[in-house]
Amino acid sequence: MYLHLGNNFVIPEREIIGIFDMDNTTISKHTRNLLRQAEKDGRVTAVTSDLPKSFVLCRDGRVYLCQISPSALAGRAEQGTGI
Repeated sequence: MYLHLGNNFVIPEREIIGIFDMDNTTISKHTRNLLRQAEKDGRVTAVTSDLPKSFVLCRDGRVYLCQISPSALAGRAEQGTGI
C-alpha cells in the first residue's frame, strides 16, 4: 500500500517508521536535532509550502513535512485508504 501525503505525493507504507505531530514532538531537543540534521543532509522534503502539521520519518532517513494532521495520516494508513 501507499500513503498519500498531499499534493499528489505518495510513499510506500512499508518505508514508514512513524508519523509525528510537529507541535508535540518538536518540544524535544532530540527531535529538533533529528530534523535539523536531516535538513542539513538534504533528506527533508516539504510536501506543501504551508506550515506543516506533521512529519513522516522513513527507513532511509528521509523526512516528509506534511500539512495533513498526523491523526488523518494514521487513519488513512490503518484503513488502507492511503491512495
